[in-house]
Amino acid sequence: MLVWVVDRPGPVATSTPLVRVRRPEPEPGPGEVRVRVSACGVCRTDLHLAEGDLAPRRQGVVPGHEVVGVVDALGTGAGRFAVGDRVGVAWLRQTCGRCRFCRSGRENLCPDARFTGWDADGGYAEVCVVPEAYAYRLPPELDDVSAAPLLCAGIVGYRALLRADLPAGGRLGLYGFGASAHVVAQVARAQGAVVHVLTRSERARELALALGAASAGPADGMPPEPLDSAILFAPAGELVPVALRALDAGGTLAVAGIHLTDVPALDYQRDLFRERQVRSVTANTRTDGEEFLRLAAALGVRPRTDPRPMAAADAALADLAADRVVGAAVLVAG
Repeated sequence: MLVWVVDRPGPVATSTPLVRVRRPEPEPGPGEVRVRVSACGVCRTDLHLAEGDLAPRRQGVVPGHEVVGVVDALGTGAGRFAVGDRVGVAWLRQTCGRCRFCRSGRENLCPDARFTGWDADGGYAEVCVVPEAYAYRLPPELDDVSAAPLLCAGIVGYRALLRADLPAGGRLGLYGFGASAHVVAQVARAQGAVVHVLTRSERARELALALGAASAGPADGMPPEPLDSAILFAPAGELVPVALRALDAGGTLAVAGIHLTDVPALDYQRDLFRERQVRSVTANTRTDGEEFLRLAAALGVRPRTDPRPMAAADAALADLAADRVVGAAVLVAG
C-alpha cells in the first residue's frame, strides 16, 4: 500500500519532510481492527510533527489522526465492531487504565498514553490499525468528509470549550480560526453564546462572520466587549497576554494547541489580577469524543471542508502552513 511518512522533519516551505512510500498492509493484532481509510483530516498537529515542532517518536511514522473508514479485518479477540462497520480513529490511541488519571476519568493525562500518527501509524495511508476500544462509532448523519475533522479539531476543540468555562449565554473569544475554532464557534453559538473571532486571516474572518460570529477582527486586536472566556487556537504564545487583557474579571483563557511558541512575561495587574486564569488543554478522553460526536450530530454542526486527494497530502500541509486553508482540509482516498 502507499503511505505518507515523516522522513526528515523540517519546514514544509523549504524542504520535503513528508515522503510517499510503499509498505505492506498491516495486520491487526489482538483487540485491534484494521480500517480501510476513506478520508483523513489534515490537522495542525500533523504540520507540527512534519516540521519538527513536535518531535517524532519513531522514524518514518505515518501521520493522520482524523481517520474515517470501514473495518475490513479483525484481530484476535476483537468483537466490538464487525467487518463493514464505519468507524473513526482519533488522536488518543491507548492508555494504561491503571494510573490515578485513568482511574479518575482523566485518561487524557495518562503518562503512558499513546497517540495515532505519533506513536503509531495513522491515516495518511490506504489502511490503518487501531485498538477497537479507542475507535468511535460514527453518527449516520455525518458523511465521511464532514466527520473526519470532527475526530480531532472537533473533539479537542470541544474539550477546550469545556476548559474555558464559558457561562450560559456568555461572550466567547476565539483566537485563530482554523479547523478547530470554526467547529467550536458553531457549538458555542448553538448553545446561546456570543462569539467574537480574532485571527490574522482575512478569509477566516469572512468565514467567521458567515457562521454567525458577532465580530471578526485581527488576532492582536481587542474584541468589541469584554470576554467571559477565550480559547487560543493559534500556536502563538505572544497572544496569551493579548487574550488575557480581553477577558472580563473572573474570565478564563484555555490554550488549545499541543505546541505553543514562548509566552512573553505577564504583567500581573494588567493580565491576571481580578481572578483571570489560564488553562492548558491536553488531548481528550474517550468520553469527550462520544459526547461531542453526539452533540455535533444533534446540533447540525458541520465543518467547512476543503477535500484534497490523498496523493496531495504534502501540498495540503504546505497550504495549511501558509494559511491557504479555510476551514479544514481533508484527504480523500481514491
